Amino acid sequence: MLSQFSFKNYKSYKDETVFDLQAVSGQGFQDSLLSDGYKYNYLPVSVIYGPNGGGKSNALEALSTLISTVVNPILAIRGTLNLKITPPTPFLFDNSSKDHPVEFEIFFQPNNDYEYKYILHLKQTKIIKEQLYRRKLVNYGKSATLFERDENGITLGSSIKNKSINKNVNENMPFFSYLAATYNIESINDAANWLILCTIINYALPLSDRHTIWNNDEEFKKNFVTLLNDTGINISDIIVEDNESAGLKVFLEHTIDNEKYLLSLGQESDGTKKLFSILPFVINALNEGRLLIVDELDAKLHPKLLKYIIMLFKDPKINRKKAQLLFTSHDVSTMKSSVFRTDEIWFAYRKEDESSDLYSLYELRDESGNHIGQHTAFDKQYLEGRYGADPYLQHMTDWS
Repeated sequence: MLSQFSFKNYKSYKDETVFDLQAVSGQGFQDSLLSDGYKYNYLPVSVIYGPNGGGKSNALEALSTLISTVVNPILAIRGTLNLKITPPTPFLFDNSSKDHPVEFEIFFQPNNDYEYKYILHLKQTKIIKEQLYRRKLVNYGKSATLFERDENGITLGSSIKNKSINKNVNENMPFFSYLAATYNIESINDAANWLILCTIINYALPLSDRHTIWNNDEEFKKNFVTLLNDTGINISDIIVEDNESAGLKVFLEHTIDNEKYLLSLGQESDGTKKLFSILPFVINALNEGRLLIVDELDAKLHPKLLKYIIMLFKDPKINRKKAQLLFTSHDVSTMKSSVFRTDEIWFAYRKEDESSDLYSLYELRDESGNHIGQHTAFDKQYLEGRYGADPYLQHMTDWS
């Protein structure tokens, strides 16, 4: 699971920005928290709100960029992906940031034994700095170096130092990726496999790819149909017709008064089509303990359906593998204490110098200097501008 992610000089984020998923105490939903098994709890869900252009999507893109920078070369070496290297975009609204590297740092726990820390600094596509460490979760022991890399070379940690490893790696290739794709090293594999399983939703994904996610597994399809029914979409089966001449066609079977009716997916509502796109990934994440990253999860979804998906991750009976959902949203109707803790709600906004800032609701204080109470009307106070409201919404609240 993801513990913490920080980044600097990425797109609209000029300064170091920290996205922390470690749960603070006393914020409710205690049963939903993900335990590391020893001392700390982590959040199953985090959402970023804010105005258009405020930096919501850029925050998710920073994490997605780090993941893809490591994962894509692994898949390319294994022959399952054609590698296209795209340099990350630095902050461009001053005269100096473009000459400095984009910086990423991530802490994550792929299992119940270790936490990993990975650092990556990039200038264009050239790797300026790269480091990988891990520490045992039991007693939170001292971290062990797996490798350290700078412009002068690569230093191996003691656990892999004695292995015959080629350190002459292209300056554009993460050494982490090279090790994971080329050598069978348990510590490297554990870390790399967690990143590979992270799922970044792309709604431009072809329907044929979505089909392969669930159609080959009858149990998976059964769970998928059950979830659709739980959301109020009453279907009895999904039928896929695939032939070379007509391509892929998907039909949803509706049973009414014991009569079966087939509607093509294209005839269903936008909300049904959105659920059809997202739910397979939700099921995979919950079944395998994945991190699921979705930009604008609320788009074309009824608020009740959005809440339904959120609560799947917060239900300890369903989320038994420590899956996490990280998403952006404009839907204020779910910004409630019955859905989120204060440390699960984040805001992104653009400052006067055009740089973005990211902060959690837990960090804010009320008029008395206290933390925002867990039973506060989050949505109402947000629209009133108390949390850094969208100015386009402020005039609307004056009329309410």
